[in-house]
Amino acid sequence: MIRVMPPARLPRAGLRVCAVACTGLMLSAQPGAAEIPAETAYVLNSLSFLYHGMLVFFMATGFSMLEGGLVRTKSVSTILLKNVILIAVAMIGFYLVGYNLMFYNVDGGYWGTPRAWSPDQTDALSQGAAPASIWLFQTLFAVTAVSIISGTLAERMRLLPFFVFVAFMSCVLYPVQGAWGWGGGWLAEMGFLDFAGGTHVHSAAGWAALTGAIVLGPRRSRFADSGEVRPMAASSLPLVTLGTMILWLGWLGFNGGSQGSMDSVADVIAIANIYVNTLMATCGGIVATAALLQLLRRKIDLTMVLNGALAGLVSITAGPDTSGIVGALLIGAVGGCLMLWTTHLLLRLRIDDVIGAIPVHLACGIWGTLVVSLHHPEGDIRVQLIGVAAVAVFCVTASVVVWIGLRRFMRLRLSQGEEAIGIDRVETGALAYPEFATRSVLPGD
Repeated sequence: MIRVMPPARLPRAGLRVCAVACTGLMLSAQPGAAEIPAETAYVLNSLSFLYHGMLVFFMATGFSMLEGGLVRTKSVSTILLKNVILIAVAMIGFYLVGYNLMFYNVDGGYWGTPRAWSPDQTDALSQGAAPASIWLFQTLFAVTAVSIISGTLAERMRLLPFFVFVAFMSCVLYPVQGAWGWGGGWLAEMGFLDFAGGTHVHSAAGWAALTGAIVLGPRRSRFADSGEVRPMAASSLPLVTLGTMILWLGWLGFNGGSQGSMDSVADVIAIANIYVNTLMATCGGIVATAALLQLLRRKIDLTMVLNGALAGLVSITAGPDTSGIVGALLIGAVGGCLMLWTTHLLLRLRIDDVIGAIPVHLACGIWGTLVVSLHHPEGDIRVQLIGVAAVAVFCVTASVVVWIGLRRFMRLRLSQGEEAIGIDRVETGALAYPEFATRSVLPGD
């Protein structure tokens, strides 16, 4: 018998209710306990995909606020427009081609069948959850992957070629490499572990963003001829903070929903543990980033601390199910430090990442995927390295071809004059903050 000391203020009647409920849970978790009906399991699993999918969809709001706050005032309406339209383009592309390319008839190979998705309603209970709920959850992962790229290339890339790349990524790049691990492809056959997308979502998008930033080049006023980095003020730190907090919440759906089922006590326990590990990794990233900034610079930069939170979230994404609380803290802390180092490296290389997506999603996605081999009982560092390298080679090669093709056949970026007056005036004609509009075109405006 397990004796639990209750809180002093809980009424005795409440204690009896808690005791009965806890006893029922413990009994249902015992070996040989009666299984729940298939229809009930179907409902619970569908509900899990739908509920967690809504949280993942809310992350689109987080990306919009984060990016809208980090760009300059003259670029806010365009970045918000990009984050709205890309949702539609990515979902349509994943519906028409990507989903079945990623999941249908992969069978240990490299990709499935490129055709439009349609729900299979025959023998519904055998599928474990409503087909549309599964499709929705997976599609929102594709939307998340595409959203990572938009902020990196902000303020100097034209809208039309960006949306062409979004279509390519949702139809081909994301589903092909995703099929290797999540669709039952060759990486899955080897035993590659990526629970919620440290590699298949975050580092895949990070590679696409990095190649795009290199092909596109930096904002014209970002670096001086001497190599000095010119600061560019964010339009709204409150928006950046709000966006980060929304992403933090949405990540619970991102990682928790990847459990894939909620029809047993074991599944609910696993989801709860995933939530806790996800939150604690974020705490590790925040504290490590703030401490390192205080140690090295004697000032704590809010935007860097917020990116430290995201670094912790990305770092735990590949293995939130087995890390444990202490492990999650350490994984997130290393992710925060890695994010700071990578940010410094990009500036030295004169690579302009407006929102810091490459240090957060690429560097920490790789780190989180590799460290799974240390805390997962089936982890193999050799297999994890092969998976990370394979996705890197494919994403870099495919992205470079498409980015260069877009630059050759379309006007990829703004002219010097257009960039000076601001992309909002050029692409949307609407200013997010017209009361602060000025005719000056000083560097850093």
